[in-house]
Amino acid sequence: MHDIRTIRQDAKAFDDALSRRGIDPQSAIILEIDTKRRQLITSLQELQQRRNDASREIGTIKKSGGDASTIMEEVSSIKDQMATMEVEEKALVEELDAMLMGLPNSLDSDVPQGADEDANLEVRRHGDAKPLPFAARDHVDIGERLGMMDFGIAAKMAGSRFVLLRGGLARLERALAAFMIDTHCGEFGYEEILPPSLVKGEALAGTGQLPKFADDLFHTTDDRWLIPTAEVPLTNIVSGEILDSAILPLRFTGYTPCFRAEAGAAGRDTRGMIRQHQFSKVELVSIAHPDQSGDELERMTSCAETILQRLGLSYRVMLLCTGDTGFSAQRTYDIEVWLPGQDEGRGAFREISSCSNCGPFQARRMKARFRQQGEKDTRFVHTLNGSGLAIGRTMIAILENYQREDGSVAIPEALQSYMGGMTELKPQADNRD
Repeated sequence: MHDIRTIRQDAKAFDDALSRRGIDPQSAIILEIDTKRRQLITSLQELQQRRNDASREIGTIKKSGGDASTIMEEVSSIKDQMATMEVEEKALVEELDAMLMGLPNSLDSDVPQGADEDANLEVRRHGDAKPLPFAARDHVDIGERLGMMDFGIAAKMAGSRFVLLRGGLARLERALAAFMIDTHCGEFGYEEILPPSLVKGEALAGTGQLPKFADDLFHTTDDRWLIPTAEVPLTNIVSGEILDSAILPLRFTGYTPCFRAEAGAAGRDTRGMIRQHQFSKVELVSIAHPDQSGDELERMTSCAETILQRLGLSYRVMLLCTGDTGFSAQRTYDIEVWLPGQDEGRGAFREISSCSNCGPFQARRMKARFRQQGEKDTRFVHTLNGSGLAIGRTMIAILENYQREDGSVAIPEALQSYMGGMTELKPQADNRD
């Protein structure tokens, strides 16, 4: 959410920032509403002062035995005027908040300009991304040949864009989550959190999913929402809090299911596990001092990269352009893992993590602040989030990169202890009738 005081101070800079996202100037209408609201507040204060003065006059007149009926009528009229103006002022506040809540975050100045992912900037690359020495299968063919990935049974239960994992792949999901959580907590200082998977609307408004992206979410009949990512509950841990600057940064991680309606993704990645209504993810969230958030983003991205490095997976890090950066972010790095089975075996890089610095944007919506030692005033914290990593896409990467020509799949060494010593997955005989 944007600070109205900043818009008052430099409306042109605000409009220029919006223009980088392809949004028309908004400051004029925002400031018009803001001016009306401030004028109403001033009028209300003046009426309240006159009401107080008149009330004292009434007391004085009555003490002297005089007739105070005229002033009493005036006080009654003032009361009615104030009630009407308070309703008007509330409506203006709601209109202003709705406008500010619907506008995306301002971007860092060095975010590359561009309309879509084609303008993203490659920052670095790790590993040797190349085709396999045999005809590579995609994860769907691999998983089904293993007898451990079933989209048909999942569709029978839940419809399209769900999967049922069994045997070794079910265990691999659990192993990946444990490996990631152990690494982030044991080495990188994140605190493990097991949050609710259902949240109130206020929590989603705080992180920016509501009101703009309601169609992408699952909403329950009792007005709760299934989380699209653990970013929502982890970030909202500090909602409404005033933190001591000495404890910053706070670093949280959690392994949760995530639920997305994917309302705007018709026709995209419909095959397999890449884009599903339900998936699992290990999320990273940092609550940082404004002076530290830039460095914290680099650190968070490095933590996510470490997981890929230890799994022996090739990837590249992309700085997202203006047209591809998410609503709440001011700067985002996407980590794209190499998947040799994509594009009919030609291979492709696909997103496996996004790490974003949201600056004070979410904190202002959540009223999450901190106080520097020795200072009276408070400031908004900066919030950051990233995938550390998406479990399903990491499984896809392992299946496609560690596949063998005979249909088996090697288990990366880093996961073997989590898999009970298993070193490979082999196709299973189908014993069903």
